Amino acid sequence: MRSVLMSLTLVAGLLVAAPVATAAPGCALPGRTGWTDEGHDTDRVQFQPSVGARRVLTLFVDFPDAPATDATTEYENALAPADGWLREASYGRVSLSVTPLRRWLRMPQVSTSYGFDRGITFEQHELYVRQAVAAADPYADFSAYDLVYVVPTRAASAITFSPTYLYDRQTAGVVADGTRVKWAVTYGQDMWRWGFKVAAHETGHTFGLPDLYAFTAPGHQYVGGWDVMGLISGPAPRHFGWHAWKLGWIDDSQVTCATTRGRWTVGLTSGGVVGGVKIAVVRTGETTAYVVESRRATGLDARACSTGALVYRVDSAVRTGSGPIRVVDGNPGVTPPAGCAALDMAALRPGQSVQDGSVRVEVLSAGSGGDLVRLTVA
Repeated sequence: MRSVLMSLTLVAGLLVAAPVATAAPGCALPGRTGWTDEGHDTDRVQFQPSVGARRVLTLFVDFPDAPATDATTEYENALAPADGWLREASYGRVSLSVTPLRRWLRMPQVSTSYGFDRGITFEQHELYVRQAVAAADPYADFSAYDLVYVVPTRAASAITFSPTYLYDRQTAGVVADGTRVKWAVTYGQDMWRWGFKVAAHETGHTFGLPDLYAFTAPGHQYVGGWDVMGLISGPAPRHFGWHAWKLGWIDDSQVTCATTRGRWTVGLTSGGVVGGVKIAVVRTGETTAYVVESRRATGLDARACSTGALVYRVDSAVRTGSGPIRVVDGNPGVTPPAGCAALDMAALRPGQSVQDGSVRVEVLSAGSGGDLVRLTVA
């Protein structure tokens, strides 16, 4: 491991040894799936920028077999908190500037014809988006927006779930007002189950983030409830620090990187604290790394089941839904309380340690806003 110059600094009430210099880009992994993954070389033509104000047009649709009988206000209000949530998650670096088109738009087909009950194909999904955009085109200028939300009436029970549309260069796509509609979230009735964080999850896909839950049962075997890209309603849904780095919500200076064997000590500030070193990364291969970060039961993570240093493995060659991030359980055998799962208890407290492969993580001390950890790579 390369030597890291250290100095004493006060971090959230902890006197810690903090790195003076880092080489964060050396731990940035390349994507290898050609789609949403944990690589840092995200194609910003395929996926939208993840910083700045993203201009969103919200469309409300009903159907010949499921006409809307209520106002659009409740639907608009249900998703509105997503902007504040993402602002906090990104330390103010991304926001949703949402414009609702406050009228019901009649879709030309019945709600049962789009195939949501069968998982919906890309072709069906693109048709659904195209028809919604065509219905709205007389009332909106699509060249003024980056992202489209399509929200169905509650009467359309056949529109069950909320997939994200990401355009394919090989298709004719969806075009309106001389602009190609490249990104759209088409909500389903599950928005009433998940709440506004479904907008944070699905919008995350347009930024290039993969699904962290398993596409095969059991669904949350990889990360439990630690990131909104996994269990949307999880007790600690703040994005992993790795995601914050990938999306440009934290800087290289907030990442400590190691690429060789050795031992070092680093002070980590928790995700809910602005500034400070957010993640320590041990690169173990071309597409693999271990990450350590600090989590506290505050802010977006107010319901966290455990707090402390969280350790997880990242593999940017693993496809979405197959475990590109996997939390290392620091407390195996602990019986979780009601509302918590086993992996929700994974965070390490002072005096605890975990060994996974060649990497050992020990928590030396903790304060209200961070952890002092020692990492050893054999």
